Amino acid sequence: MIRLINLELQKLWLNKTSRILIYVSFILPFTVLILSSIKINFFGFFTLELGELGIFNFPIIWHITTFFAALFKFFFAIVVVSMIGNEYSNKTIKQNLIDGLSKKEFILSKFYTIVFFSLAATVLIGLATFFIGLYYSSYTEASIIVREIEFLLAYFVKLIGFFSLCLFFGMLLKRSAFALGFLFILYILEWIIFGFITYHSDADTGFKIKNFLPLESMYKLIDQPIQRIVMSKFPDKTEIVYDYAVHWHEIAIVLGWTALFVFLSYRLLKKRDL
Repeated sequence: MIRLINLELQKLWLNKTSRILIYVSFILPFTVLILSSIKINFFGFFTLELGELGIFNFPIIWHITTFFAALFKFFFAIVVVSMIGNEYSNKTIKQNLIDGLSKKEFILSKFYTIVFFSLAATVLIGLATFFIGLYYSSYTEASIIVREIEFLLAYFVKLIGFFSLCLFFGMLLKRSAFALGFLFILYILEWIIFGFITYHSDADTGFKIKNFLPLESMYKLIDQPIQRIVMSKFPDKTEIVYDYAVHWHEIAIVLGWTALFVFLSYRLLKKRDL
């Protein structure tokens, strides 16, 4: 595994564009650090500091940081599809196989790299969240700090699932731009399926089925925290209550899609004439 990861890292490091995108992928999620220190002066009447609003208290901070950090996953998605696109355009995929790398090892090298970067991003976001929380949170008891830390696991699984989907599209289409375009097409297709089911049944059934589709199942791992923040400020408004927790069946669905995408990527490579 280490050998395969080193092989991919060398390829990425030698590509200037990939290097820049990797830097951006890791740096942008840390804008949450900047947000935590923002102070807005309202014409000298009062100063609003986001860190003092309670949104960086434990345990809600795990939810907030992982949700917003996940929004920047598209930058590394470009790296993933480029890994495949460059292999075909530079014909290095054929050379790798000639040099003794099996087709299974080729796909695994891509997947292991995805896991490596997803784990690195998760660790960095986890550390950043922990230190921001220690600085701003009114609750620093160990039991409260570790409560809802499962959002980090959800973030990790979400990254792996999304990048595995990008890997499959990259293998299917061989071109980075087309692969990224198919992500948008898949997003539209999921809403079309939802609309069709809702038209012939009802919205609840439509959402239940949509939650099993690839992009929606990945999104549902970490629901938006805005409504939760509002709930904390207005606890009496029961009409805005929603289920924001991380559920194990949602993680299982995304892991199932991940396994399928990696398997299909391998089958495509195995059957394809290089």
